[in-house]
Amino acid sequence: MMASMCLLSACALPRSGPTKNEIFGGAVERGGNAQVIYVNDHVTRASSFVPSFGFSSTFRNAGQVGADEIRAGDRLALSIWENVDDGLLTSIGSSQAQISEIQVDSDGFIFVPYAGRVRAAGNSPEQLRGVITERLSVQTPDPQVSVARVAGDGATVSVMGRVGGQGVYPIERPTRSLSSMLARAGGVAIPPEVAVVTVKRGNETGRVWLADLYSSPNNDIALRPGDLIVVEEDQRNFTALGALGGQTRVPLGNEMINA
Repeated sequence: MMASMCLLSACALPRSGPTKNEIFGGAVERGGNAQVIYVNDHVTRASSFVPSFGFSSTFRNAGQVGADEIRAGDRLALSIWENVDDGLLTSIGSSQAQISEIQVDSDGFIFVPYAGRVRAAGNSPEQLRGVITERLSVQTPDPQVSVARVAGDGATVSVMGRVGGQGVYPIERPTRSLSSMLARAGGVAIPPEVAVVTVKRGNETGRVWLADLYSSPNNDIALRPGDLIVVEEDQRNFTALGALGGQTRVPLGNEMINA
């Protein structure tokens, strides 16, 4: 009698999961709505699938942006020295004039006092310096001009998702490639083995595993103004049932996973 009572009480104890018979009772073959499949070598080979990501030739063949090329939306800082005591732009007692935060308009031009409307887009700072110097030379003797390109709205990309610092970043000489721009944004904030990097450029979209980005130079594409970079975590997962100590949805945690 004592043994019978123990057995009956044991049946009411909490279990870690359904029994084998309960699982198969829900199979389609027995009138249920679940596809129950025995995992054997054939199933393992058929299901050994890893999404193949990569960039198209459109992304791979795009050349690097000239870091010194001025574009519409860029901001410039000018310094002008005049070789006279009372110059056109300088104040009395000073030979230098600072003109900061000049934004290149949508047509690619800037306005410089006494030099007029000057085309800046398409030129490097050195080329623009020569144009402004030539125009000012008509108004003041031997002017000296310095042009600096300040990070602006001209050549920028947006970085979003699981990175250290989301934001809009300029394409500069050290950040003209995808990997260097990710580093500029604080790096990836999730384990590298589950990170997927997506680049959207106009109507084109490319995607690559972070590990493949670092292992293959061909995946380290050159960035273009207006690119959108999104870092996401691999969303593939499986649901674990049965006597596992816990029934839950489990992320794969890697490109490949075995039993």
